[in-house]
Amino acid sequence: MEDRKILLIIEDDPGLQKQLKWSFEDYQTVIAGHRLDAINALRRFMPSVVTLDLGLPPDPTNASEGLQTLREILELAPLTKVIVVTGNDDRSNALEAVSLGAYDFYQKPIDLDVLKTIIQRAFHLDELEKENVRLQQKNKEPLNGIIASCKKMQTLSRTVEKIAPTQITTLLLGETGTGKELLAKAIHDLSDRSSKPFVAVNCAAIPENLLESELFGYEKGAFTGATKQTKGKIEYADGGTFFLDEIGDLPFSLQSKLLRFIQERKIERLGGRGEIPVDVRIICATHQNIEGLITQGSFREDLFYRVSEMVINIPPLREREGDAIVIATALLRKFSELNKKTIRGFSKEAALAIETFDWPGNIRQLENKIKRAVIMSNEPLITLEDLEIAINDKPSSPFNLREVREESETAAIKRALTHCDNNISKTAQLLGVTRPTLYSLFEKYGIQI
Repeated sequence: MEDRKILLIIEDDPGLQKQLKWSFEDYQTVIAGHRLDAINALRRFMPSVVTLDLGLPPDPTNASEGLQTLREILELAPLTKVIVVTGNDDRSNALEAVSLGAYDFYQKPIDLDVLKTIIQRAFHLDELEKENVRLQQKNKEPLNGIIASCKKMQTLSRTVEKIAPTQITTLLLGETGTGKELLAKAIHDLSDRSSKPFVAVNCAAIPENLLESELFGYEKGAFTGATKQTKGKIEYADGGTFFLDEIGDLPFSLQSKLLRFIQERKIERLGGRGEIPVDVRIICATHQNIEGLITQGSFREDLFYRVSEMVINIPPLREREGDAIVIATALLRKFSELNKKTIRGFSKEAALAIETFDWPGNIRQLENKIKRAVIMSNEPLITLEDLEIAINDKPSSPFNLREVREESETAAIKRALTHCDNNISKTAQLLGVTRPTLYSLFEKYGIQI
């Protein structure tokens, strides 16, 4: 009995209760006749799929009690697939239920074969979602925290996975806010040094007169105020990974000393006389054009060749097709949970703005916008006004599958799913295909919801 899928049927008519329970004997059916029983059953059994008659007591002729039940179900278990059942003349309430987050709706009189198909597909979608979660958990460690759905970032992720087990010195190039430190941490986490320290220093954030002592440490009495021997950040990273961020801002006077350390893997503290061996993996990053700095004479060419045994170019968010809305959705879930909000997604206008905006500040800017929007919003959907960004004039990719080439269909389907908050009916309508066709495309392209 426990192995069967659990189906919660919320219906107040005793005769219909028996008919539905008998008709769905392949499932472990749980019956509830009113809202309180339904919520108690939801808490106890955690069903993946629910059928909900909107006409519930104490006023079965009105949909208010049914809609309130729907709200409470989705608040307690947002991923539950709720199929609302309504009367023939109740289409407006059915549409309202879908707008609140219902998976689908069906109108009486009930055709059991049709309802069975809808329920089967709801369970199928639930299985896909759970499998996707399992895969995400399985793959969480390789690139922890990095969302890479576009082809460019997937290729970059494979590169990171290949170089992580090696000791190759790596240079990460990318605009501010593209996640350079996050990638550096991913390389560290995938390496055999993952149990050792990951130490990061931002060359642009430390005054020039303090940077040398910050990197290399100092002996007692090395300068005024040096009252005790102090290790530098490089020494603290011994056995692990040393990440030198914004190396393009490293003062020219320190570049020769850093070069010597990279060559010899030995440091000398300020005021010290002995060399100290340090075993570290070195990763550097900058948003600047290093070759341009070399031409200007502000960066040593030999140092560049030392830190760039492997160069990884991180694309800006505007060049990561489809990633902005996917990342925004992940951030929305994160900040909604942190702020105890029940925001379900983005309005159509907000989603379009996220996709078309250039994001000059990249992921950092996107994160700030989503965080603020979640805090300020009191609605179930984030609106364009909440985001405080504009929809650009540039056209977004088309949603109609007949208008895109085969290689773009996967991206179009994923974008449509995000726009429709994973509602299959809405997604199929947006893409201009039937639901069975959409399911076949899921299988064809290996898309997991």
